[in-house]
Amino acid sequence: MVSNLSAPVLITGGSGQLGHALSKLAATQDVAFEAVSRPQFDFDRPETLANCLAAVKPWMVINAAAYTAVDAAEENRAAAERANHTGPAHLAALCAELDIPIIHVSTDYVFDGRKGAPYTEQDAPNPSGVYGATKQAGEQAILASGAKAIILRTSWVYGAHGKNFARTMLSAARKTRSLRVVSDQLGTPTAASDLAATILHIVAWLRSGWREEHRGVFHATGAGDTSWHGFATAIFEAAAPFGLAPPEIAAIATADWPTPAKRPQDSRLDSTKLEAVFAWRLPHWRRTLPGIVEELLQMDGVIERLH
Repeated sequence: MVSNLSAPVLITGGSGQLGHALSKLAATQDVAFEAVSRPQFDFDRPETLANCLAAVKPWMVINAAAYTAVDAAEENRAAAERANHTGPAHLAALCAELDIPIIHVSTDYVFDGRKGAPYTEQDAPNPSGVYGATKQAGEQAILASGAKAIILRTSWVYGAHGKNFARTMLSAARKTRSLRVVSDQLGTPTAASDLAATILHIVAWLRSGWREEHRGVFHATGAGDTSWHGFATAIFEAAAPFGLAPPEIAAIATADWPTPAKRPQDSRLDSTKLEAVFAWRLPHWRRTLPGIVEELLQMDGVIERLH
């Protein structure tokens, strides 16, 4: 089947954090799209995948649907497997049959964080938990499907929609005057809006045609890096102009905050390949943060209450 570029782009996981950002940005860029989520599109019901593709008839697919509850995955491996591995593998196989590209979003959690330097796409994954393991299996299955597949690994995604670290911190600050935040895990906060812009840039790029250099894994995170403690501090710095008094933030070690799933100690990703192939670089994570913090405060009605 020859791709029909006048057809829409299918966005799966449309109700999620990234799916919401993709739909919002695609609308402003006049990109024809159809965003789907449960129950219309559900990895737990494989028949819905083919049904969606048949109904929408997209020229390409963006898979933003996933099981992202890192700790819950430790007790719900079957559900994580369906959403992160077997479901995406089936979707990629369908895309291969239709000869349409698929962009699939993966994670820095495929690495164990022991390298001590930013990971490149050539580094071998070694996930420490179920979430990372199921995402790695999904990557492998998608690449093996024969689809025109682009896998984007990202990290520490946050935005004004859905559950994320920034919203958690701002909410906690309104309930307590002191917080304990891990300071010995390194990574890069990535705004959902910046990741959405990256994906839609690739979508536009692919309109000129598919080349083999497009296939494979790419890292896509904001520039710069920090710790969770540094991220929290920056969030409250961004909130200060709106009158939200910052809480006292105590820096703690990973060992002081045990979780069911082990997190990578240093999951920084090198995004050089993305720029080399698609001429795109995500902005520094600090550049986008203030606008999202303001939007979060507005959405939660905090700015109005403070003023």
